[in-house]
Amino acid sequence: MHTVWKGSISFGLVNIPVKLHAATENKDIKLRQLHKECHTPISYKKVCEGCNQEVTEENIVKAYEYAKNKFVVLDEEELENLRKENEDKAVEIIDFVKLGEIDPIYFERTYFLSPDTTGSKAYALLRQTLEESGKIGVAKIIIRSKEQLAIVRVYQNALVMETIHFPDEVRSVQDVPNIPSEPTIVQKELDAALMLVDQLTTVFNPEKYTDDYRNALMELIEEKKTTNSVSASDKRPLPDNVTDLMSALQASLDKTKKPTTRKRATKTKKNA
Repeated sequence: MHTVWKGSISFGLVNIPVKLHAATENKDIKLRQLHKECHTPISYKKVCEGCNQEVTEENIVKAYEYAKNKFVVLDEEELENLRKENEDKAVEIIDFVKLGEIDPIYFERTYFLSPDTTGSKAYALLRQTLEESGKIGVAKIIIRSKEQLAIVRVYQNALVMETIHFPDEVRSVQDVPNIPSEPTIVQKELDAALMLVDQLTTVFNPEKYTDDYRNALMELIEEKKTTNSVSASDKRPLPDNVTDLMSALQASLDKTKKPTTRKRATKTKKNA
C-alpha cells in the first residue's frame, strides 16, 4: 500500500512513528476525449489570455486574486519557507472528544495509519486507549502544503485518520434557498412515512450496495471492445519551427525540379 505521508503522532509524552495510506480510492471510469475525425486524443495546453501564447511551467508563477484582475504574486521560495515553518511531520492530538459530537458534514477523506518500524507498542496503546475510552483524538496535520484538521479513531483493528473541514469551510445553512420554515405536514402523512421507515429499517451492510451505473458502463465498454473498438491515430503535428523549416526546404526543392517532375509531385500531392 502506497505511503502518502510519514511522520509521528503524539498524545502527551507518547510518540508514535507512523505512515499514512489512502483508505479509499476513486472507482470512477475515466473516459478520454478523441477527435471525432481521426480518433486522436485531445490535449489541453496552458495559454496566456493576454499574449495568446502557450506558456511553459518555468514561465508560470502563483498568485492570489484579492480583487477583480488584481493579484499578489507569491514566489516559490516564499511558499517553501512557509511550508517548512509549519510542516514538522508531527501530528499532536490536542483534544479527545466523542465521535457523535462531530456532524458528518465536516468529514473529508480517510487514511489508514500504520506503525513505523519502532512504533508498534505505542500504536497498540493508543488503539486500546481510544477503544476503552470511547473517544477519538482531534489533531492538526499538514498534507500536500495544506494544513488540515483531523481526527484519529479506531476502525476494525487499525487506527485511521480522517481529515475534516475547518468550521469556516462549511457553508452556512442559512444560505440554502427555499428551505420551508413552517411545517405543513398532516399527521396522517407523517404516520405513513414513519411506517415506511420502519419497514425499510435494517442493519447497515456496505456489501449490499453497488455502483450500478459503473457496472453497466463497464459491460458496455467490454461489449464494444470486441465489436466497435478504435485505435488512436499516430498522427502528431510537428513543432512550429520544424514545420517552417520543412516548408522552406520543400519550396527550395520545388524551384530546382524539372517541369515534368514538378507536375508529378503536384499530382502526387493532390492524391495524398
